[in-house]
Amino acid sequence: MFHGMIPVWKACGMTSHDVVFKLRKLLRMKKIGHTGTLDPQVDGVLVVCLGEATKLVELLMDGDKLYRGEITLGIATETEDAHGAEIERQFVSAPLSNAQIDQAMAMFQGELTQIPPYYSAVKVNGKRLYEYARQGLEVERPIRQARIDYFKRTSEPIYENGIQRWSFEVQCGKGTYVRTLAVDLGAQLGYPSHMSQLTRYATGGFTKEQAFTLQQLADLQAQGDIASAVYPIESALQDYPQHELSEQAFRQVVRNGQVVAQDYFGFSLTEPTALYYDGLIWAIYAPHPTKKDRIKPIRMFNRE
Repeated sequence: MFHGMIPVWKACGMTSHDVVFKLRKLLRMKKIGHTGTLDPQVDGVLVVCLGEATKLVELLMDGDKLYRGEITLGIATETEDAHGAEIERQFVSAPLSNAQIDQAMAMFQGELTQIPPYYSAVKVNGKRLYEYARQGLEVERPIRQARIDYFKRTSEPIYENGIQRWSFEVQCGKGTYVRTLAVDLGAQLGYPSHMSQLTRYATGGFTKEQAFTLQQLADLQAQGDIASAVYPIESALQDYPQHELSEQAFRQVVRNGQVVAQDYFGFSLTEPTALYYDGLIWAIYAPHPTKKDRIKPIRMFNRE
């Protein structure tokens, strides 16, 4: 069994679950999970966790994400992307200037609220929004918080037959709906719009350059070298404070997941910290949520 992460380049037309299903068959192991769904029509980096690394799924989902795509101004669709039925068309009477577009995009930087699209996996009363949408039902959609580090135009706009489009890049936090970002930008500019293409270039600390296609992974498996595609658990924790344990602290405390004083390890542990012994990660400790001046494990890893 493997313990680690594989950054997979998911092709358009596949679901994230499809990728996990194929890897379970390829690696002959069940304990596999991904770190954030990509829509079937979106290609890009999907980080898959294996074995003990599945304990990192939620933590990796919280990481920054980098997307590149295209926005089309003048047409709105029911799914907010290029794959849904057209629901509104308003010709752009004259091409918007670069300055107008850039100024509007800059307004979306920082913390903002979004209403998830109907064609999304957000649950309301136990059902996903896309289930309501397919039945033609309307429900009140929850308001979500999103963080946008930057949102910028990356190409010269193209204006044809009353429609204007341009490429963009966005770096954002967990739970951001880029489709909705495109729609809200169009509203800011005074026109219906949709996200006409999207690719995820980075997530969970992994980039496109590090990702493997499923065919590449199958080839490595056939060559007996699939292990070369698996990144160790430790590689996902480079941004965490790290501490190397003494043998006593490791054997008497960390291996048993004990709750201890905040300064037990010789320093004041005030944020999630990766604890290593003999070069391997064994636990992530953090301040106790209810006991003052105490710390507890929020993740423990079986390395034996």
